[in-house]
Amino acid sequence: MIENMFSTLEYIKAYLGKLPLYCSIPTVIIGLLVTIISLNLLQQLVYRIVFPYRAPIVPYLFPWIGSAVTYGSSPYEFFEKNRQKYGDVFAFVMVGRVMTVCLGPRGHDFVFNAKLADVSAEEAYNTLTEPVFGKGVIYDCSNARLMEQKKFAKAALTRDAFRTYVPKIIKEVKDYMANPEKFGQPGQKLEVLEVTPEITTYTASRTLMGDEMRNKFTKRTAQLYSDLDKGFTPLNFVFPNLPLPYYKRRDIAHDEIQGQYLEVIKKRRATDQIGEYNRDLIDAIMNTAVYKDGVAMTDEEIANLCIGILMGGQHTSATTSAWALMHLAQKPEYQELILEEQKRVLGDNELSFDDLQEMPMLNAVIKETLRLHNPLHSIFRKVMRPLHIPGTNYTVPKGHYVMVSPGHTHTHNDWFKEAAKFMPERWLDEEEVKKVTGGNGTATVDYGFGAVTKGASSPFLPFGAGRHRCIGEQFAMMQLGTIMTTFVREIKWTLPEGVTDVPPIDFQSMVTLPKPPAEIVYMRRNEKN
Repeated sequence: MIENMFSTLEYIKAYLGKLPLYCSIPTVIIGLLVTIISLNLLQQLVYRIVFPYRAPIVPYLFPWIGSAVTYGSSPYEFFEKNRQKYGDVFAFVMVGRVMTVCLGPRGHDFVFNAKLADVSAEEAYNTLTEPVFGKGVIYDCSNARLMEQKKFAKAALTRDAFRTYVPKIIKEVKDYMANPEKFGQPGQKLEVLEVTPEITTYTASRTLMGDEMRNKFTKRTAQLYSDLDKGFTPLNFVFPNLPLPYYKRRDIAHDEIQGQYLEVIKKRRATDQIGEYNRDLIDAIMNTAVYKDGVAMTDEEIANLCIGILMGGQHTSATTSAWALMHLAQKPEYQELILEEQKRVLGDNELSFDDLQEMPMLNAVIKETLRLHNPLHSIFRKVMRPLHIPGTNYTVPKGHYVMVSPGHTHTHNDWFKEAAKFMPERWLDEEEVKKVTGGNGTATVDYGFGAVTKGASSPFLPFGAGRHRCIGEQFAMMQLGTIMTTFVREIKWTLPEGVTDVPPIDFQSMVTLPKPPAEIVYMRRNEKN
């Protein structure tokens, strides 16, 4: 917290003790509010004088709450407004935490490539992710453990594995689209926010988790994942455990889903020679999950890691596919371009993984969707020791946070021409692509789970960078490409009559989904229009 000139609590006690008996309760409340706000503003003024070497803090009225409301309601507008006033580096208070924002490619490089001793993702996110994913995995362990967990999972994220996944995804999508209870009827409005989370969960579970886990999926399972997903809200970040109904549903969902994984894991241990099989992610982790110090992951931790990987990937794919459907509904001419590309590459053949690499328009649509709608609007780290910001006189103290927003950079005219427009063709221009991706360079670094690009100064970073770069990036591109290819091949769709634009972004959760209603109307391609 920002250093107090004196104890506000003690002042309030003294203030209350001096109030005349005839003061009404409303008068007392108004007086307290005026006093608190006045002291808070004075404190901010003194802060700037006493700590000139810290980034300027956005003024705010209420202690502790700070700028949480204005930031949370429209993060990109908040960032841009303060960028114009303070520059690329500024700070704001959010529910008791001081967040130092570092915008643009230099901000990306500064935060994503910061030394492990300087910043910590684990300290920043543990209270949010541990109740959802479970104990001992992702951010509920040391960074060294997390890097090894990524390595355990890499065996299921290879090109050879992807070649087997594509036909499974196609079948899942076609089966879903053939079910009128799920996909509705042609000509009716279809809510994409109901469709894309289910499709991405079904396809990811069929491919990554195998037939046993996929066959356990029922309507009840879908609801469990929905309850678990609701654990990713700003309120959960601040208060991870409250006596509220949806917190209880979150915990029940975790226990039931973990139990499904444990059932499969224990069955395989009892009946199979695990080392001889490589069927899915569960096998991959079970075959390799021994840390360098000789400690093996428990079955509960393996189950929790599977939950974390599935849900982490599901967020990106569900969000991106929802936005892609909306943009292609607004501009259906891109559907036809993707279809023409399919016909050229595939002919009458079924899609394969290698075919996806030969479809530049399809991949351009996915990249453009990721550019306009980065799944996470903000990424932050907790500062573990005083951290100087290069090119400035500012130092971020221990205990504060540093924050970046690739999504803000993605949608800024400083880095992308006509940044607010959906223009997939920008990704077909080699010179333009070099300008926005060249900052990544060619040097790589291995944090323990395989080589990743070392540079993080690109304006385009939809999957993050550095040691926490998403290991499922190639899986996500394959999954999204296969889903969108199947959609375009089976149906054509538009926005409902009278709707001319895609929905605004809903910033109520930590994932940038379209604000409901996000609807399309479709016709099957084998039907007369």
